[in-house]
Amino acid sequence: MEDKKYKKIINAWAMYDWANSAFATTIMAAILPIYYRAIAEPTLTGNQITSYWAYTNSIALLLIAIISPILGAMADFKGYKKRYLTIFALGGIVATAFMFFLTTGDWLLASSLFILGNIGFAGANVFYDSLLPHIAKKDDIDQISTKGYAMGYVGGGILLAINLAMIMFAPDHLTALMTRISLASVAIWWLVFTIPLWKNIAEPPRKVFVGEMDSNPFRAGFKRLADTFKEIQKYGDLFKFLIAFWLYNDGIGTIIKMATTYGDEIGIDSTSLIVVLLIVQFVGIPFSFAFGWLAKKIGTKKSIYITLVVYSAISIGGYFLSNATHFMILGFAVAMVQGGAQALSRSLYGRMVPKAQSAEFFSFFSVSGKFAGMFGPLVFGLVSQLFGNSRLGIISLIVFFITGGLMLTRVDEEKGIKVAQEADALAIQEA
Repeated sequence: MEDKKYKKIINAWAMYDWANSAFATTIMAAILPIYYRAIAEPTLTGNQITSYWAYTNSIALLLIAIISPILGAMADFKGYKKRYLTIFALGGIVATAFMFFLTTGDWLLASSLFILGNIGFAGANVFYDSLLPHIAKKDDIDQISTKGYAMGYVGGGILLAINLAMIMFAPDHLTALMTRISLASVAIWWLVFTIPLWKNIAEPPRKVFVGEMDSNPFRAGFKRLADTFKEIQKYGDLFKFLIAFWLYNDGIGTIIKMATTYGDEIGIDSTSLIVVLLIVQFVGIPFSFAFGWLAKKIGTKKSIYITLVVYSAISIGGYFLSNATHFMILGFAVAMVQGGAQALSRSLYGRMVPKAQSAEFFSFFSVSGKFAGMFGPLVFGLVSQLFGNSRLGIISLIVFFITGGLMLTRVDEEKGIKVAQEADALAIQEA
C-alpha cells in the first residue's frame, strides 16, 4: 500500500475517535450527569441521584456485555465489522438526538436514552477496535492507537468547549435550552465526523472457518462464541491480560463516569466541574502521545503500571476532595494517565490477538471491560446509598487498581505475541 493511501486510512480511522469522543465528554462525563441531577432534584434526594446515575451506568454496561461477544463472532463470520460499527453508531446517534427533549422530572427517560446511547457508543467501539489490526502495520499499532485517543481528546474537547460557552453565556431563562441543544449537538458531531471512516476504510475480508460456509450466521456466531471459550485457553497470557484489564479498567471507567456527579454532590459548582473536564481534555493530548513514546522506551506493561499508580493516588485524593481546586488537581492527574492507560491496553491486547479472529477476540476485550465494568459503578452506587456518603465509594476503587496491577505482572507479553503470530501463520497455511 502506498504511503499516502496508508496515511489517509489511518487518519480516517483516528477521526472516528474524534467523532464519538463527543459522546464520552458531553454525555458521559460532563453535561448530562449535571443535567441529570437538575431534572431529578424535584423527585430524588442528592444521594439517590448519585446512586441512580451509577446504576444507570451499570445497566448499560451489562447490556453491552451480553451482546458484544455474539456480535463480535458474527462480524468475523459475515465480514461486516464496518457495517456493524455503522449500525451501532447510528443507534447511539439517534438516542443522543432525542436527549434534546429531556425536561424537569424526566430522569427515568434520561437514564433510558443514556443506556441506549451507551450501547451504540460501546457497541460501535467493539468493531472500531477490531479494525485496527487490519489497517495498521505491526510496528505502528501503539502509535496509531494513541493517535486515536489523542484525536478523541481534541474532538471531544472542542465540542465540550463550544457547549460550555453556550451554557455559560446564555441568559438564565435559556440555560436549560442551551443544555438540551448541547446534548443534541453530540449527535450531529458524531454523525458528520464518522463520514471519513465510511468513505476511506474498506470492509475487512470475511474469515469463514472450516465447516461454516453453509451455516446460518447466528448459529455460527454462537458456535464461535462457545469455541472461543475453549480457544482462549490456548492464549493464556491474553486471558490473563483480559482479567487484569477487567479489574483496573473498572476503576478507571468508574472515575470517569462518576466524577461530575460526585463533585456536584459534594458542592462544587457545575461551571467549575465542566471547566476542569475541558482542561482535562486538552492537557491529556500531549500525555497520550508521551505514553506512546514511553512504551517504546520502557515497554507497554511498565507504562501501564505507572498509570495504575497514579490512578490509585487519585482514588485516595478523591476521598479528601472538598473544593474546586482539589477537583482541578485530580482532574489534571487523570489527564496525565487516562489516554495512556486505555490506548496502551488496547494496543497490547491487539498485538496478542490473532488477526483472523480480531472482532471475536475484541468483543471479549469489550466484555472484559464492559461486563466487569458494571461492578465499579454498582459498588460506587451501593456504598454511596448504604452509607449516605460517596467518599467511601471513591476510595474503594483503589482495590481495582491494585488487583489489576498484580494480575498484569503475570502476563508474558512476548509469549502472548508469539502465540498469536503462530496462530495466524497456521491459519494462512490452512486457507
